[in-house]
Amino acid sequence: MGYDRSDYAGKPVIAIINTWSDINPCHTHFRQRAEEVKRGVWQAGGFPVEMPAMSLAEPMQKPTTMMYRNFLAMECEELLRSYPADGAVLMGGCDKTTPALVMGATSMNLPAIYVPAGPMLKGHWRENTLGSGSDTWKYWAELRAGNINERDWQEIEDGIARSPGTCMTMGTAATMMSIAEALGLALPGASSIPAPDSNHSKMATLAGKRIVDMVWEDLKPRDILDARSFDNAIVTLMAMGGSTNALIHLVAMAGRAGVKLPLERFNEFSAK
Repeated sequence: MGYDRSDYAGKPVIAIINTWSDINPCHTHFRQRAEEVKRGVWQAGGFPVEMPAMSLAEPMQKPTTMMYRNFLAMECEELLRSYPADGAVLMGGCDKTTPALVMGATSMNLPAIYVPAGPMLKGHWRENTLGSGSDTWKYWAELRAGNINERDWQEIEDGIARSPGTCMTMGTAATMMSIAEALGLALPGASSIPAPDSNHSKMATLAGKRIVDMVWEDLKPRDILDARSFDNAIVTLMAMGGSTNALIHLVAMAGRAGVKLPLERFNEFSAK
């Protein structure tokens, strides 16, 4: 509503699948990033339409996030199937949002590009560097053991998450963002840009521009996701020492692309 036919006629309609949420710290900056994606789409001659999708906040929504990974994949696929979109920008980052969005977009097989949420800034407590995710459990154990007190714990909570973005440690979120890039679904270097960095905004705009070109090129996920792409992803996983959860997600993502990815393949690369 509010647009004239001339605003969109003859232009690629780009669906921006946005998993923004106020309560999911990984994605709280996505409201602004969506506007920057739109800017790129407009600049490249496309017509952007934002479509909200469920935001799976791993620190809070448990133990059900694995089930909801598949629900988000279904939601993404159905949004792209039922609405008149020519291409898609997939905005995710928190652990299971990345594989879910890739799975849904691959099943629908419209031109799609992934915009990773990016890691948050590292935390600080006194003279210690804090890694969100891993150090949460470390210091919780210290609190229960009586080695730190409640005031210490409150200071740690206040300092461990200093900005929007995913855990900056090599957990599932960082692993899957990097894997999405290794698969060829994101702009080069996109997965390692910190969420609050000005280059993250620039990357979002460039992704908006790129998806318009991908529509004209008719470059779809299944044109990119072949056995070689998944070999690249496995090599990336092993080189980073990434999350073991990646095995579960990669097998599911490969299945959507029609690629068989047996667990023995992971062993082959691990042994090299």
